[in-house]
Amino acid sequence: MTAVRFLVSGRVQGVFFRASAREQALRLGLRGHARNLPDGRVEVVAAGKADAIETLARWLHEGPPMAQVDGVAREQAEGVEVGTGFVTA
Repeated sequence: MTAVRFLVSGRVQGVFFRASAREQALRLGLRGHARNLPDGRVEVVAAGKADAIETLARWLHEGPPMAQVDGVAREQAEGVEVGTGFVTA
């Protein structure tokens, strides 16, 4: 199992980004979370099969229709606690 932390910047708060990311992650069988950060970015931590994470990564570059994604930073998140399911915070 792979775990990755994404930091998504742009107009990504207040546009249903977290809820949409959750829907995508659950559809792909991933565990983790999506949460707003104080600096305006959204953090998405996802764990699961590598191909599912790659599919989510591609989606994060687009986001939901009202979002304007300017960038997606990515780093390995091994050892990060992801729990069960996929939650928004």
